[in-house]
Amino acid sequence: MAYIGNTPAESYASFERQVFTIVNSQTAYTLSHSVVNENDIRLVVNNVVQEPGSGKAYTASGTSLTLSAALVNGTDEMYCVYLGRALQTVNPPAASVGNSQTAPTIITGQTAETSIATDDTILIHDTSASALRKMTRANFVSGIGGDNTPAFHIRKSSNQTGLSSGGWTKITFDDEVFDTDNAFASNKFTAPSDGKYFFTTGAKINDTDGNNGLVGSGMRFTINGSIASEVIHFMNANPSYAEGKTLTSVFNLTASQYVEVYAYAQDDGGGSCSITGGNDRDTFFMGFKLIG
Repeated sequence: MAYIGNTPAESYASFERQVFTIVNSQTAYTLSHSVVNENDIRLVVNNVVQEPGSGKAYTASGTSLTLSAALVNGTDEMYCVYLGRALQTVNPPAASVGNSQTAPTIITGQTAETSIATDDTILIHDTSASALRKMTRANFVSGIGGDNTPAFHIRKSSNQTGLSSGGWTKITFDDEVFDTDNAFASNKFTAPSDGKYFFTTGAKINDTDGNNGLVGSGMRFTINGSIASEVIHFMNANPSYAEGKTLTSVFNLTASQYVEVYAYAQDDGGGSCSITGGNDRDTFFMGFKLIG
C-alpha cells in the first residue's frame, strides 16, 4: 500500500526531547508542542519513566502538562520525549552524504550572479587538509592573478644631446605619465617583486650636425648594468639624418633587479648625436608585470 501524506525520512529521524525547568510548588508546565493526551509523550523524572493517566503521575492535553505532585527545584530533574512527533531535521553523520544524495539543481537552480563583491566568498577544496574551505573574492584573485601591476609609462620632455658617435648612451627620462607602484626612479625601473615583466621602449635618434647622417642606430635593455637584449642597425650607404628605433622584451626578474635603456648612435663623420624628446612618438619607456 502506498504511503499517504509526506514520506518520512527514515534515516536520521529522532524523537524530540524537552527539558523542563522545575518550579517549586508547581504542578502545571507548558509543552513545546501540542499533544492529544499524555500517551503522546514519555515523561522522565529523576531518570525514572513516569506512568501516564488520570490518577497516575501526569496527564497532558494540548500544550498543558499536569503533574500529580510538585517537584523541588535543584533536587528533581524532568524531561519528556514526544513519541508522536519525530523531528526529521537531525544532521546526518559526518561524510555520510555523497554525490548521489545531492541534485544538480543545488547549483544550476540558483540565481546567477552578474558581479561579485570583494568580500563575497567562494567554496574551494583544500587538498592538503582534505576539507572544504571558503575564500573571499579578494584573496582568491590575489592567489590566481589580478591587475598587471606594477605598471609605468615614462617619456622624455626635451632632447638629449651629446651622444658620442659609435657608443651606447643611457637615456634619461623626466616625464612620468604614470607609475602605479613608484617603481621607476633615476632613469631605471626596479622590480618590487619576483615575476615576469613586459617592457617596450623607443627613441628617435638623430645626427646632430645634419651634415654626414647616421650610419648606425640601436636600442638596448640592461638588467643591473648587464646587457639583456638589444636591436642595432648599420647602413652601408645612404645615411639617414634620423632613425626611429623600438625594442620589446619580456624578462624574468627577481625583486630589486633594475632595468635601464640605452641608445646607440654612429655618425658618418664621427660627430655627436642626439635623442629627440617632447612626446610619446619620440622617446618613451613603459612596462608592466605579467599575471600568472
